[in-house]
Parts: sequence; structure tokens; C-alpha cells
Amino acid sequence: MASARGLTAVGVPPFPSWILYIRIAILVLSLVLLGVAAWAVSLVGVGGSAAYGYTGASGMMVFVTIWSLVVYGGSLGFQFGAPHLFYRIVGLILYSLAVIFWLVGWAYAASQAALVLDWYGGYGGVNDYGSALAVCAGLGAVAWVLSIIDLVFFILACVREVTAPKLSQAELGQVQPTAPVASVTTNELPHEQPVYSQQPYATQ
Repeated sequence: MASARGLTAVGVPPFPSWILYIRIAILVLSLVLLGVAAWAVSLVGVGGSAAYGYTGASGMMVFVTIWSLVVYGGSLGFQFGAPHLFYRIVGLILYSLAVIFWLVGWAYAASQAALVLDWYGGYGGVNDYGSALAVCAGLGAVAWVLSIIDLVFFILACVREVTAPKLSQAELGQVQPTAPVASVTTNELPHEQPVYSQQPYATQ
């Protein structure tokens, strides 16, 4: 229940400081792969396949990189610009989809690169296309691992933010029993006053 409340709350959870560098690395890899995948799409277009709407793994990588740029770039914008509008459940869905898309993208690129280089590696344009897909597969796998790390620590940050206040309340509850001790000592003070009344009065 605590984890569900943390994941459905509004606001940026307390991330570790190094998560920012993870997301910047994902954005940089997305930009690089967008260029490589776009170049691969242009090579497919030479053969006429792109004219019929088929771009294969290169087209998939273009979609994945654009998705990552929107998701991670937008999350950084909300984190620093409007944290009160950051809906965590939306972030959880988008980050999870990014992990799935990266997995599909680099696996598809790797399989198609192996096929192209094994069967058509002797041709110049085809060889360039296969090399571009190999780059997409390698860097895409790195981006996939980074997106998994980001998703895991996003969930942990949401859960820890909810469970942390319960620990502080328990500690405060342990301090409360000391209050009756102070009240007892103050109640015992009037009983010591007869000591002064027992002093003998001065006789004339």
C-alpha cells in the first residue's frame, strides 16, 4: 500500500543526484542514434523499400530515439520547471514503455544487422546499412541498460519517500513517554513545602 501511494502521488520524488547524469546520457545516446538510424533509413530508401513504407529496424530505432527524447527530456523539464505537475504514475508508464521500446529496438537492429552483413556484406551500400544497424544495436543496448537503472531507482525513490515519515513518527512516539515523568516531579514539589512550616517560630 505504501508503494502504491508513492507511485500515484504528485511531485518529483527525491532522486539520487547521479540519476541526472543517467538521464543526460540517455538523451545523448538518443541524439546520436537518431542520426545513425536516420542515415540507415536513407540507405534503405536507395533500394526503394522506404518508398513503400518499410524501413525495418532503422525506422524502429528512429521511433525509439524520438520517444526517449520526448520522455526523458520532458521529465527533466517538469523536474526543474514545474515539479508540482509531475504525475508519477504517468512517469512510471512512460519509463516502462521506454525500457520495452529500447529492448525491441536494439534486438531488432542486432538481428537485422547480422542478417545483412552475413548475406549481403559484399555490397558497399548494403554493408554501410548493416554497419549502421550494428551501431544502433550496440548503443541501443547501452541505452536500454541505463533506462532500466533509471526506472528501478525511480520506483525506489517513490517508495522510500512514503515509508520514511513512518520511521520518524515512531521515533517521536518513543520520546513521548518521558512527558509523564516530568509531570510527576512537578506534582511532588508541593509536598516539600511543610518542611519550611515546621521551623520553630521566634519566641519573644
